[in-house]
This record gives sequence, structure tokens and C-alpha cells, in this order.
Amino acid sequence: MTSHPIETYFPPGERKRLGQYTFTAEKIIAYASKYDPQPFHLNAEAAKDSFLGGLCASGWHTASVWMRMQREASAIWMAQLRAQGVPIPEIGPSPGLEKLKWLHPVFAGDTITYYTTTIHWRESGSRPGWHIVTGRNQAENEAGKPVLEFESSVLVRLPRQA
Repeated sequence: MTSHPIETYFPPGERKRLGQYTFTAEKIIAYASKYDPQPFHLNAEAAKDSFLGGLCASGWHTASVWMRMQREASAIWMAQLRAQGVPIPEIGPSPGLEKLKWLHPVFAGDTITYYTTTIHWRESGSRPGWHIVTGRNQAENEAGKPVLEFESSVLVRLPRQA
């Protein structure tokens, strides 16, 4: 079976490491102060008595960092393609995400590693020349415990030379 040119860029099953991020107490509190002001995200003492048992990052914070890691990894990947003389696909926007789960709290001091794995792709039914690539996105703490998981899709148009 011949593979489709999009699989040159997004091979199904390929897991890519996006990067790591350490959630310090200062970063957790700064984010929560602006976007998710709950006691277990804002105050270490109050967090001790909470359901979570300690100062932890907002789930939205962990998801936002995934987005930043994804964009940084994508920029590096694009630069590598250019350096190799490989035509660059047009990527974006995303039509959305599904199955968002915060699986374990991210506590102050945790270093989280982010990943994305291509699940599948399909041709767009409404936009000729475009494809919809779906990936499983994950994050895990330094002990390998999953903390975040979701599926997302992105629109991709292959370069004319591909």
C-alpha cells in the first residue's frame, strides 16, 4: 500500500516530544491570578487543606503550556525542513479539540514533558487541497505519570511540490 504524501510530514503513530516545562509556585500563582483564581492555585497554605492537598497548576495552565511547547517544536521542525530543502506545508488553523482530561494534579516544582502523536488524517470534505490531521496530545510528570491528555485536529495544505 502506497502512503499518501501527507504521511511524509505526519506519519500516523509517530510520537514527538515537544518539550519540558517546570511549574514553579511563582508561575502557578501568576497564571491563576489572571485566569483561574481558585485557592489551590493561588495560595500554598490554603491549598494544603484543599481536595488536591497542595499548590497546583490550573489545568488550563498545563494546556496553555502544551500550546506553547507545540508552537516552539513546530518552529524548530519547520526550520529543519527548510535547511533540508523540503517544501513546507501550510498548517493551521485548528477546528478544535476533544476528550480533554486532566489526569493528575501538577504541583509546584513538577517538570512536565509534553508529547504529540499523529493518530490519523483525512482529506477535507469542504476545502479541496486541505487535510485534517488529528493527534493525541499528552503530558506527563517526571515520574512518568500522565497529567494531561486530549485529541486535537489541525488543517494542513501540502506544498504543491509534495
